[in-house]
Amino acid sequence: MADAKITFLLRLADDNLILGHRLSEWCGHAPMLEEDLAMPNMALDLIGHARTLYAYAAELEGTGRSEDDLAFLRREREYLNCLMVERPNGDFAHTMLRQFYFAAFMQPLWAALAKSHDATLAAIAAKAEKEVAYHIRHTGEWVIRLGDGTPESAARLKAAAEILAPYVEELFERDAVLDAMIAEGVAPDPQSLRPQFEHTLQSVFSQALLDAPAAPFAHTGGRTGQHGEHMGFLLTELQYMQRAYPGAEW
Repeated sequence: MADAKITFLLRLADDNLILGHRLSEWCGHAPMLEEDLAMPNMALDLIGHARTLYAYAAELEGTGRSEDDLAFLRREREYLNCLMVERPNGDFAHTMLRQFYFAAFMQPLWAALAKSHDATLAAIAAKAEKEVAYHIRHTGEWVIRLGDGTPESAARLKAAAEILAPYVEELFERDAVLDAMIAEGVAPDPQSLRPQFEHTLQSVFSQALLDAPAAPFAHTGGRTGQHGEHMGFLLTELQYMQRAYPGAEW
């Protein structure tokens, strides 16, 4: 039970840390000043969620590892994030749609976790849900604006949707770790989140004049530490300071 809960917490934390790092790569490169402020703020929200989850996992683990150790000093195969969050940013449409997919999944998940039998996780989730609600609004507005914009923006959004579609199903995967969490009342069955996820997507996609592409297959493996070719490069940047200056603090 304890090992399963630590693994579950690390999966959640890794999703948020890796996507927060990806989003932070836009800092100073956004297409307008307002967006140059909004994207780093969303990245900070995600990294903040990761931090609280790592701290809780470290407490349960009880081996002396800190939240920083879990965030910055693990090897690639030890990260348990889903594959969607580690994908390179691509163009602005790709980044916005990836963020929208993730937020649309995380909002009902955080809402369910806010009712978890685990009081610490429930408190973390209650705070995170409010922040992710903003992420859905912000990215959803961009998806609509790009899809109902110029032929160029609509084409780029459509291309992003086709690239990202095979990464969606991994969000809803269920395995022995999740079975244990569901049985203990710690986490919900991810399939129970699908109706709200689909409703959020359909509402925004219809306004964006975007047809959700069917996924011909599903990428998987992130939850067991099998990552894509870009993950190693991401971790090289993410971990540089802790590797170069062990124990460094802000």
